[in-house]
Amino acid sequence: METSMQRILGADDPLDAVTAAPVGNRAAAALSARLDRLPATRQLWALVMLISLGGFFEVYDLIFTGYIAPGMAKSGMLQTTTHAFFGFNGIGAFVAATFAGLFIGTFCFGWLPDRFGRRSVFTFSLLWYSAGSVAMAFQHTSQGLILWRFITGIGVGIEIVTIDSYVTEMVPQQMRGRAMALNQAIMFSAAPISALLSWWLVPQAPLGLDGWRWVVLAGSLGAAIVWFVRRAVPESPRWLVTHGQTEAAERVIAQMEQRAVLESGKALPEPSPTLVLPAHRRASLAELWKPPYRARLIMLIAFNLCQAVGYYGFANWVPTLLIGQGVTVTKSLLYAVVIAIALPCGPLLAMLVADRIERKWLIVGSAFAVIVFGLLFSQARGPLALISLGVLISLAGQTISVCYHAYQAELFPTAVRCSANGIVYSASRVGAMMSGFIIAALLRDVGVSGVFAGITVCMVAVMISIGGFGPRTNGVRLEELSA
Repeated sequence: METSMQRILGADDPLDAVTAAPVGNRAAAALSARLDRLPATRQLWALVMLISLGGFFEVYDLIFTGYIAPGMAKSGMLQTTTHAFFGFNGIGAFVAATFAGLFIGTFCFGWLPDRFGRRSVFTFSLLWYSAGSVAMAFQHTSQGLILWRFITGIGVGIEIVTIDSYVTEMVPQQMRGRAMALNQAIMFSAAPISALLSWWLVPQAPLGLDGWRWVVLAGSLGAAIVWFVRRAVPESPRWLVTHGQTEAAERVIAQMEQRAVLESGKALPEPSPTLVLPAHRRASLAELWKPPYRARLIMLIAFNLCQAVGYYGFANWVPTLLIGQGVTVTKSLLYAVVIAIALPCGPLLAMLVADRIERKWLIVGSAFAVIVFGLLFSQARGPLALISLGVLISLAGQTISVCYHAYQAELFPTAVRCSANGIVYSASRVGAMMSGFIIAALLRDVGVSGVFAGITVCMVAVMISIGGFGPRTNGVRLEELSA
């Protein structure tokens, strides 16, 4: 019996783009066309949710950094300030080690999912993070603590680029934006959980173990879900067929098609005409410096660098900025928790428009919103105005996050997708590291108004890079975007 793939690849199909193309390329195009015609079923949403659980622990890990710092200082593990600018026994070194590990993970090891598969590296990186968290929780010297913080950050960095590509490749074109929005909502639900756990545990020492250590250990529970997720989530069929595993990819697509028919009770529409692309020689840095990827790479590096300074310039400094606006320390922490609760709400709201409004313009519009609300925040004094504007800045920032995680994964082909994501995303880690020094200097010399003037400059750069040089992606097949 003739299969769907045979029908699409048949020589009598006048719409076949390149009938003489290599069989592997034609198979990849056919399988992608079949995946893109699937409806947004419960099965697909469940896959996105399971993959997103890994991202939950990424955000949990990043958010608790600031909340457990007082506990580590109280236990004598780290000092709040050090005499040397780069003191390796202070909280600053702990924060720097976090982002240094993330940079190494994204820049140096982003190629791993392209070589070994999304599913395998997703599992590996989550186990790496869990093991590193356990080791870090039982350190008793500042040097050991910072070393294991750096090692743990590498695992989180690998996980970040894997998840973005995994989600992008597992869903059809008409739900990529919503799928990434759900992914971000699940990930950022870790923010209030991390804040509340730290508020509860850090002042205590359950079973004689410092509370901050319990907060770190809670993150290692990611290992407990690894094997469950690994059994429930298949390898990316796009990756499989790119690596010559056409039969395995066929099985994954066939199962997804069967579930879609069972859920909808309708026959699936015929796949769209295929677009066959030239084979990529290998997933390498050299491949990314060839048109059209070179321009996209440069554009996204500039974007990531600037958006990270703007995003973390507010997110990591909320309590301090509130104090700068005349709010007491105690109330500033309370207001910060309220603002943190808004973090998972931003992606949920973005789901309403992520596939309806062009992603590049959502990024540009949200960056403009950060500018407007940030400048108003710098002039506000009342608690209601400060909290409301803080929430609005967070929602706009989360919309940028939802859109660009989907956007940058769309702009590169399967063979080099994770390598490219790792390179451009590593720029945001550099920006995040720089943001602390930049915001501290602006706050010291110019005040809160100066901080938001700096954030405004970064967001203008975001608007220019994406609005002026970014291609449109909504509703476009991944293969077309790679043409």
